[in-house]
Amino acid sequence: MKGSKHPKNDLTVNPSGNESILDVIARVDVTRRRFVQGSAGAGMLAAAGGLTLSGVVNAMEGHHPRHHHHKPVGIGFDGIPPSLALDGIKNVVDEVRVPDGYTANLLVAWGDPIVRGGVAYKADASNTAAEQAKQYGMHTDGMHFFPFANRGFGEGYRSDCGVLCANNEYTHEEVLFTDGQVGAGYTIEKCRKSQAAHGVSILEVNRTRNKWLIDSRSIYGRRITANTPMRISGPAAGHALMKTNEYDIQSNGSFPSGKTTNGFSARGTINNCANGITPWGTYLTCEENWNGNFGASAALPAVTTEAGKLYNRYGVTKDGFGYRWHTVDPRFDLAVNPNETNHFGWVVEIDPFDPAALPVKRTALGRIKHESAQYVVDANEHVAFYMGDDERNEYIYKFVCAKKFNKRNMRANRDMLDKGTLYVARFNADLSGQWIALTPDTVGLDGVALRNNPNFVGADDAEVLAKILIKTRMAADAVGATMMDRPEWTGARPRNRGFDEIEVYCTLTNNNRRGSSATPSSNKADGSTTAASARPAVDAANPREDNIYGHIIRWREDDQSVLATTFTWDIFVQAGDVSTTKTAKPTNDYKGNIVDSPDGSADLGAPDGLWFDWFGRLWVQTDQVGDGSGDWINIGANSLSCADPETKQFRRFLTGPNKCEVTGISMTPDGKTLFVGIQHPGEDSTAANPTLYSNWPASQWEKRADGVTPLPGGRPRSAVVVITKDDGGIIGA
Repeated sequence: MKGSKHPKNDLTVNPSGNESILDVIARVDVTRRRFVQGSAGAGMLAAAGGLTLSGVVNAMEGHHPRHHHHKPVGIGFDGIPPSLALDGIKNVVDEVRVPDGYTANLLVAWGDPIVRGGVAYKADASNTAAEQAKQYGMHTDGMHFFPFANRGFGEGYRSDCGVLCANNEYTHEEVLFTDGQVGAGYTIEKCRKSQAAHGVSILEVNRTRNKWLIDSRSIYGRRITANTPMRISGPAAGHALMKTNEYDIQSNGSFPSGKTTNGFSARGTINNCANGITPWGTYLTCEENWNGNFGASAALPAVTTEAGKLYNRYGVTKDGFGYRWHTVDPRFDLAVNPNETNHFGWVVEIDPFDPAALPVKRTALGRIKHESAQYVVDANEHVAFYMGDDERNEYIYKFVCAKKFNKRNMRANRDMLDKGTLYVARFNADLSGQWIALTPDTVGLDGVALRNNPNFVGADDAEVLAKILIKTRMAADAVGATMMDRPEWTGARPRNRGFDEIEVYCTLTNNNRRGSSATPSSNKADGSTTAASARPAVDAANPREDNIYGHIIRWREDDQSVLATTFTWDIFVQAGDVSTTKTAKPTNDYKGNIVDSPDGSADLGAPDGLWFDWFGRLWVQTDQVGDGSGDWINIGANSLSCADPETKQFRRFLTGPNKCEVTGISMTPDGKTLFVGIQHPGEDSTAANPTLYSNWPASQWEKRADGVTPLPGGRPRSAVVVITKDDGGIIGA
């Protein structure tokens, strides 16, 4: 997340000429800087199904596509050039570009009907809130394709039809409404439309006569929005901090009932950024910058209070990020409903094959600005999920399920995300690392167990754990985790064809606060630091000051087990621009070390999306300004690149339209169709001129995906494109 909606910070520089952390790393014993390749091959798991009976009907039809023994195919396409700003114009070409021999088509865009009874998108944005609730949401992000089974209902391994789950992260209010955010006044109708455009879009997609189309009449079509009823589960469920005012949610307002919720139920999911899946066949949507959707009609509590300190640590402010929900919907007004923020910042589990199933907020995975949840099942059937907290100076986490995965009985796995241990990572300068358990008996930097820390003290350890999970950032502060440069998506390298290691990657998008002060500061151990305000020095895992281009880190679990509490790590790549004219700093030449041929042909910056395909190739998506201006003059538009984890070779596969982010990616089991998200094209356009920066996708295609219906323009629309190889082969091979 995401463009101008992400908090901005002033930039300063550290003029120090001291030795660089790169020099320190260079002195480390080479055996600590080199991963040892695994030897024996490991069989992958067979799994499918979901949380409910409908999700397990065909659970054992065949081995699941996520676990195929695919043979590595390498990178077999020629990288495409960057999409640079046009001469004299601060814009890049307003279209999606892919290599020769490939075709990109529009699959679904914001406003397209995906639920039975949905109406068509109106180019002047005059669709109502009720209509938006049956249409594809705004600003696509993480996604996953769940293929249908060959027989009956439920998940299988077909490559021509299935259910696509896609996150809708946030809304561009100036484009969402005909007259922008304000107009004649911000109304509950506008608020409800914005809330309906958030969340998750679930739609059936089919390939017919070599065209991918959506089925808007499918029983699977579903919108999960900011007002969808949900269940809260896990250790924090029912805690006092999870009890909020109860409201009757109507189209014309939220009306207080005079009662308090029990802490086991919630409404809605918002700012849905990256995603994850489970080995038992469910979808995970991750709540990221949820804090910006809240505000208050009165001053927030002082930071000396529990609520004030919690707001401060998570970046909750009186005015939010410019949304005005709190002015018309008291549920989001913290002056009258102070605990509502605690219902957000979770990983939400969804059964894609049961539209009647309530989404579940899994509190055992902690409350942060969640960015991705990548699972790994080790050789002994233990399961872990790896997660980033997307903000400057935040942390990387691992959740280890308490019980083993049962691949023979999918229903037995349905509560695996409720019990287990949450860990936070510490990266050491010698390229070793530790997973620190966030449990009541863990001792913090102050020598005091978390159960005795004032932030988490409770009547018993159950209450202490609930507070640790609600205040996850503060617990990570207390134990001295390593502050990272915006940890975003995580990805696990497939363990097949002789590769047995548990190797996990994480994008560190950027951090212009890193090394920006002559007097560095860290997140305080008492949890009182304002979100993203620290100005840390460079360290081994984050070795560049003013880290505007970002990097990707990776680690291997010791003993090839997700239960390991130690790991080894290295930096997979430092992004950058080999042609930059920026003045180098002691720890940052801004050129990076991307491996490509010719040098500079695959330069990228601000890596964000990260995903391994079934063939072991790493796909990297970027999120920067996207118009080829300023620091991005040689890099141009945002992009999708493919990398070989062995050689570190990168090639650029796709470039996006003007001022968009390229984000969200999934593939059919046969590897012959790739789904890619395009978010916020034309970002920062105004209500008076919605197409100021972009009119995509209408700027690229005249007709909808069916090739018949005209595609309306008039304002930019986030969308999903579907990419195929002209010869019908495997994408990227």
